Amino acid sequence: MIAVIQRASSAQLHIEGQLHAAIARGFVVLLGIHVEDTVSDVDYLVGKIHGLRIFSDEEGKMNLSLEQVGGQILLVSQFTLYADTRKGNRPSYMAAARPEQAIPLYEQMIQKLSNVLGAPIQTGVFGADMQVSLCNDGPVTIIIDSKNPSL
Repeated sequence: MIAVIQRASSAQLHIEGQLHAAIARGFVVLLGIHVEDTVSDVDYLVGKIHGLRIFSDEEGKMNLSLEQVGGQILLVSQFTLYADTRKGNRPSYMAAARPEQAIPLYEQMIQKLSNVLGAPIQTGVFGADMQVSLCNDGPVTIIIDSKNPSL
């Protein structure tokens, strides 16, 4: 499972021209689910996202967590994070989990992130054509791969 976490001062998600979700300060998390992912991958990423300290403290050092700054999360499922571009110019998505496997893991991620933050998180709609806009604060972008923790 891959999470691309962008520290944002604001973000919005539209579906068919309508505002579906929005956050102020927080994380936009793009989530890719692999065919071999399980609940343990969800748990790993929830712990990492919850504990990630990438907000500036009073000295300007990235030392504060999402919870410490009262931030929010916008979670968006994105199968294209598992694009294989090694052959030709048209990516293959064979490594991305099919909806019947990915949707339950995506829903568990929503529930577990909501539980650790003590508040609901904003989400996209699995499989929908979405337009996400954000103001990447910093910019700060972190990639976490549950199968490759050294990334």
